[in-house]
Amino acid sequence: MFKLLKYEFRKTAFPKLVMLALTVLAEAAFLYGYFANKEDAMGTAVLFLVLLTLVGIALMGIMSLVILHRDMNTKQGYMLFMTPNSCYKILGAKVLECGLSLMLAGAFFFALAVLDMDLVLRREGVERIWDVFNQMLQTLNTRLEINVPNVLAVICYIVTSWLCTVTTAFLADVISSALLNGRKGNLFITFLLFLVLSYLIGKIVSLVPATGTIQAQFLYQSLISLGFAGLMYFVTAWIMEKYLSV
Repeated sequence: MFKLLKYEFRKTAFPKLVMLALTVLAEAAFLYGYFANKEDAMGTAVLFLVLLTLVGIALMGIMSLVILHRDMNTKQGYMLFMTPNSCYKILGAKVLECGLSLMLAGAFFFALAVLDMDLVLRREGVERIWDVFNQMLQTLNTRLEINVPNVLAVICYIVTSWLCTVTTAFLADVISSALLNGRKGNLFITFLLFLVLSYLIGKIVSLVPATGTIQAQFLYQSLISLGFAGLMYFVTAWIMEKYLSV
């Protein structure tokens, strides 16, 4: 499993390094604007950092899906299924790589945001800006408040939800490649299946009652998303084992 996991990380290394390099440049621009008292440079850098955060998190799942599709539909990639490894291990390495990448990326961008926000708050006055942010959030939901537990709970929910979405997309792609390959309308069917499954999972996750603390609600939703991600993994691996294993 470790060799498979290392192999998956190696296949996704280059896009991650490019994203890291762009983030370092954007952070350097932010620090330049901060220490040189150039508000325009800071604002532009913050905009790019937010964009890179959103793109970076999404990129982790998209890369995993693209690589899985390539492994199942190219001769070079299909050689992976001819190794003495079960499809459960092969898919498990892909899911684990995606999950670890999501968590590391989430932790990295969260830490960077905290550090940058701390710099700004120290300059502008912590209490005033903090109170403004909290007042803005509480106009949307009286239970929302900016603090470390709430932020961590939100990040956990985002990561597990995205992992659930990725494993659902894995299932749809495997169905397209293994069960419906060459059949008329296969892409439409698998895309429709992905939409239906995503909709149903989202509905079930939303059934968590809005009671108690906000972090408890997000953590419950994270557990449900993680459970569905596990279910999608086992179903996908079973189909791969039955129809792709040689």
